[in-house]
Amino acid sequence: MSSNSTADNLCAPDDTLCIIREHQPAVIIVPTLLLAATLVTLLALLLMRYCPERKRTRITALQSYSSSSHRHTQRHSHRHHLQGIDAPPGLNPLEHEELPMSVQQVQQNVRPTLTALPQTSTERHHDAFSQITALPLSFSIKPSDTVRLHRARMDNRDVILRVLKESANSSEKQDFLGFASFVSGLGPHPFLPVLLGKVSVQSPLLMVMEELHHRDLLGFLWRCRQDHSGVESPCDMTEKRIFTMAGQVASALEYLHSQSCIHGNIGARSVLVGGDLTAKLWGLGPAYRRRTQAGSPGEVEDMELRKWQAPEVLARRAVSPSSDVWSFGILLYEMVTLGDPPFDQLMATELLQHLQRGRHLKRPSTCSNSLYSLIRSCCHWSPQQRLSMSELIQRLQAGEKSANGRTVIRVPEPLDIESYLREAGYGEAYNYAVL
Repeated sequence: MSSNSTADNLCAPDDTLCIIREHQPAVIIVPTLLLAATLVTLLALLLMRYCPERKRTRITALQSYSSSSHRHTQRHSHRHHLQGIDAPPGLNPLEHEELPMSVQQVQQNVRPTLTALPQTSTERHHDAFSQITALPLSFSIKPSDTVRLHRARMDNRDVILRVLKESANSSEKQDFLGFASFVSGLGPHPFLPVLLGKVSVQSPLLMVMEELHHRDLLGFLWRCRQDHSGVESPCDMTEKRIFTMAGQVASALEYLHSQSCIHGNIGARSVLVGGDLTAKLWGLGPAYRRRTQAGSPGEVEDMELRKWQAPEVLARRAVSPSSDVWSFGILLYEMVTLGDPPFDQLMATELLQHLQRGRHLKRPSTCSNSLYSLIRSCCHWSPQQRLSMSELIQRLQAGEKSANGRTVIRVPEPLDIESYLREAGYGEAYNYAVL
């Protein structure tokens, strides 16, 4: 009221411009300030709504960088503490790359990052490997110009490192990584060796596998031929143990078939034996090549496995799961004879004709009627007449319950490697592709 009176006194009644100037603070400036305050408040609310996400992202990135820097510093600070490493030429196990590992052979110039596998993974570092030594090749492991095997320790457990040489060409690298992905894609099974991880980004490439201390079953069976003078030995094979170990292999084989994977390499050379005598099926190279190359016709000749192959494979016809069942029967024969070659009186080139005449494996003197009956049921000429995997497992379980677990199988004849190579059809080459 007073302000209006003052304005009227200062301005003439007909001076509109003067009156507007006098009322400018109340009419223009105050509303403008209120509008600006409202906009500032809205902007603050928007910032409060969206800024935390960006802040958290930035904090996470900083923490990751800090953690990485801390690990890097730790790795360098620990280098002088690492001892006892007998690394192969060119291997640098002290490189600082990280190894994200998952649950289930090898290490050379290790700079790569270990790709996590489908199983639950945990972070590892290359300096987690210690006591790296070259793994001597056994008879049942094929020498390779591109892959080397090493034994190492990781997290207080023994592992096998399967390393691709840095001189490998692009095709060999692709094949190595393809095989690692193939094994990873099969998933975990209690009677398949556990794959712990793979280095797939930088050279050299490698796979990390659990170590099974008795290595391949063929060598294990040959050691069982020794006379232990009545003292109980882990190498002692009884019929009951044959049924138990064969049941474990059959379980793994049934699982592979459920994954649409035909093994194609069943034999004692392709089974690994753990310290507790658990048998695990390996030798997956032919299965991988069959999947990637659609089964080349010359595979049998290349692998020189003909005395273990079903008649249809020898005749280059379609391969099926029942082809693995035939080979499984040969595996049983190897186990009960402690590593004798099948069809030892025949040349590999004569085998198909021999089988066409209706002939079959002779019963070993160490083989019971029930076990020999199972071998014959696996090795029918016709795939349709062979046992299915479910029937085979049922027979093995029943046999395990009734089998003799006391009498140790003995084979008095010493092993002659040259005779074995000749009788097994291998010539002079070590063509087992176990790993």
